[in-house]
Amino acid sequence: MKRLYAVLICLLIFATAYSQIPDSLKYKSLEPFDFHLKYLKEDSALMIDVREPEEVKKIIKGAVNIPSKSNLDFAADTISKGKSLFIYCNHGNRSRRVAILFYNKGFRKLYNLEGGITAWKKEGFPLARKKSRKS
Repeated sequence: MKRLYAVLICLLIFATAYSQIPDSLKYKSLEPFDFHLKYLKEDSALMIDVREPEEVKKIIKGAVNIPSKSNLDFAADTISKGKSLFIYCNHGNRSRRVAILFYNKGFRKLYNLEGGITAWKKEGFPLARKKSRKS
């Protein structure tokens, strides 16, 4: 009987461990060229810059600035779950965390810009000036 309990406990532990989805399957990290190409091919896509406002002087054309320290739960609740989200920051670290947050909110088409906007600029891809808000 003790052996049966031990086997059941082991099975439960392994089932729990394998039920968790690794981060690498929650979003896809793409190099600048592939990121840009995938964005252009998507019918329903949203480009999200998660840098803080004081960091943003130029953005990728069409991007919306939703800072990673803002209320991302509200943003996730207002964006259609069917959209493909293309997320970037300066180097790719914050955008990975935001991609996981969006995954946990039910989004499944998530793309992270590997190397962030730094890699984007290094590859010579175009940038647009951030539109300033009027008071």
